[in-house]
Amino acid sequence: MMTEKFIKNEQLNFIKKQIDFIKDSSKKTVPPTVLAAVIDSAHAKILDLFPNASVEQQEILNLSRLKTDDEYKQYLLLLSDFLLPFPKINEQQLKKMFPKNKKLKLPDLSKIEHCQLTYLSWNDLGTNKKFIVYELDGKLAGIECKLTPTSKKNICSFCNGFGEVAYFSTVTKAKKSKNPDYYKSIGNLICTDSSDCNKKITNVDYLTAFLKESLGL
Repeated sequence: MMTEKFIKNEQLNFIKKQIDFIKDSSKKTVPPTVLAAVIDSAHAKILDLFPNASVEQQEILNLSRLKTDDEYKQYLLLLSDFLLPFPKINEQQLKKMFPKNKKLKLPDLSKIEHCQLTYLSWNDLGTNKKFIVYELDGKLAGIECKLTPTSKKNICSFCNGFGEVAYFSTVTKAKKSKNPDYYKSIGNLICTDSSDCNKKITNVDYLTAFLKESLGL
């Protein structure tokens, strides 16, 4: 009996991180009791990501019996069968999201691996813009940001990974009744290469909060 797809890209990234941690601990030849505790902790953290998992899904996620590198590899291959792809989107839908941008430069959607996406993003270096599309509360939402390259590596606000980042800023849609001309600009350092960011992101709390603030939700 096949269970439906239930794992998001960022959740699989989180699971990979836990496995790396277990492997790292086993290479350090820690006492068996310590290694068992590391594995138990990883297993608990993974199950915490899926509070509504069925018994079958919990069994699929169970890594407590795994021992060898090969078994971990097979486990990740199995999990990839249950990956929820990023919602399908076409060029027309993207244009509708950014109606003010008449010269919108679109990404090549045919080359995008939907299963490896937490959020869809692309850069338009000609206008120094970055576009981000994400599923918020079951509906796709998009924002346009100003992109400023930086020369130093730093921590990305979305994935918390260290690497090549750019400063990007957007004006929020938040309004103040006493001052209709008020606007608030918010900015962050995020990975210049979004496909790289999508491989590292393990938590969407910051991404979600940033988009909601930008969209005035």
